[in-house]
Parts: sequence; C-alpha cells; structure tokens
Amino acid sequence: GDRLGRIDALIDWSGFAGVLESVYRSRRGEPAYPPLAMFKVLLLQRWYALSDPAMEEALSDRLSFRRFVGLSLSDPTPDHTTIHRFRDRLSREGRLDALMGELARQLDLCGAVVRQGTLIDASLVSSAARRPTMKEDKISPADPDARFGTNNERRRFQFGYKLHVAVDLGSCLVRRVLLSPANRQEVDVAAELIQGDEAMVYGDRGYDAAALRHTLAERGIADGIMRRARSNRPLSDEEVARNHRLIAPRRQVEKLFGTLKRSYRLERVPHFSLIRNQVTFTLACIAYNLRRLDTLRAT
Repeated sequence: GDRLGRIDALIDWSGFAGVLESVYRSRRGEPAYPPLAMFKVLLLQRWYALSDPAMEEALSDRLSFRRFVGLSLSDPTPDHTTIHRFRDRLSREGRLDALMGELARQLDLCGAVVRQGTLIDASLVSSAARRPTMKEDKISPADPDARFGTNNERRRFQFGYKLHVAVDLGSCLVRRVLLSPANRQEVDVAAELIQGDEAMVYGDRGYDAAALRHTLAERGIADGIMRRARSNRPLSDEEVARNHRLIAPRRQVEKLFGTLKRSYRLERVPHFSLIRNQVTFTLACIAYNLRRLDTLRAT
C-alpha cells in the first residue's frame, strides 16, 4: 500500500509548518525550498536510511518521495548540501524540541498516547570515529564529545554515545529522546525522562536509586524500577519475583532500539558531534512515531 500517502494524511502538517516558518529568514540569497518540504525530506532520510547524496538521488527519480515532500515532476529537488545545511540549521536554532512537541500535541489530540506507564531505558551507540588510545586520554580528536561507556549487564566497553528514551507503555510511542556521552549513567538522566502524567515509570536495574524512587513518590507516580542487588544486600525472594514481573512490560522499548539500529541503520552515529547526533536521533524518533501511528490506526 501507499504508506507514505497514509502517513501524509495522518496529521495536520500546518502545525509543523508553523514551527518551521522562520527557518529561512534572510533578505539575500536564492529563494529557499519550503521548510516543511525540507523537514519531510529529513523524515524520508530516516525511514529509508539514506545518506545526503543518496537522498538527493532518490528525490530525483522516486515519484512517491516527490509526492510526499510536495514537489511536482517539474520542480527542482534539493541537493545534498542543501539537505545538510537545513539539518544543521535546525540544530543551531533549537527547533527539534518544538517539532517533537508539535507531534506530541497531535498524538494527544487523536488519543494515541495511553499514559498507563512510561518505559525509560538507554542503549549505547558507537561513534563514527575510531576508538582513541590511552595516549589520547581516551578522547577522540575527531569526535571529542564521545566517551567510553558500558551497559549494566555485560559490562562491555563501547566508545560513543548513550541514547536515552521515554516510551509510552501500550502505544510504544516515543515521548522523549536524549543523547549523552556513553559514560553518563542512566539514573542521572532519569528525571528528565519522566513525563509527569503517567501512572507508573518502568526501568531496569540501572535506574535503581533512592533519589529516583523519592522523585516518583513526590510526583505520585508508581515505582516500576527493577531492584539491583548490592554487595552488602542481596535481593530478597520477593524482590526477585518483582523483577521477573517487570520484564514483560519492559520488552516493548527493545523494539524501538531494534528499529532505530537495524531498520534506520543507527547502530553507529553518523556525525562527529553530540548536537548533530541529537538532531539525527530526534528526527528518527519523530519518523518512528509517525510510522507507529500508522500501524496503530491500521489495527
């Protein structure tokens, strides 16, 4: 079926056009492509895992892409440098949070967000740069924002970034996305992922901290954080059973990481900058939510 056509009809794009309205505010230079059209180009890029040159080529010969973006067969298409500059402009002007917020507003209007619970989790993403050596103080000259980090289960070191997400339980829609150096602990970011309107927050052992439990209690949100054994305090049988009960609902967030890393080919970041990579993952989550909404509407 025409999935792009269905997604195009799913939401009111004028809200996004309003957010992007003043992106090109200049008295000089050639007339720019409509910002909304360029935003849709960036969405296509994430859905089909295309580089800037590959996106330029695809726009030239794929009718479905032109139709989704809003370009006729006779219209010129943006080249790869135009695509790159537009994405950079979004990062410099801080438009991504507003775009994510506009999508969240429309998801609320159509009743897609369940709010039964929020799944918070993190996943390591490799840097595009080579791993630095000890002589370089574990810092890459090419990608100075990246760091070494480990996951909590296997303790394997990976050089790059850590992707933090908040996912709506039931709908699997992304409600917040943050990127940090790989050495930042999950629990340090947890408070930024709490939405405040959910019934419960679910998290793995990496989020087990008294401060987070206190924050949840203060805000009247149920605690779905798995408990972690300490050297001086092993888990009780009741805590072990509780952890097992929390495994099933938490599996939903793994589908998001699988889609981003395998389908969108983001197992490695594409840029040598935290800010630029944050833009990439925010766009990827907006693209993911639109496809997820299409799936929810079809069921």
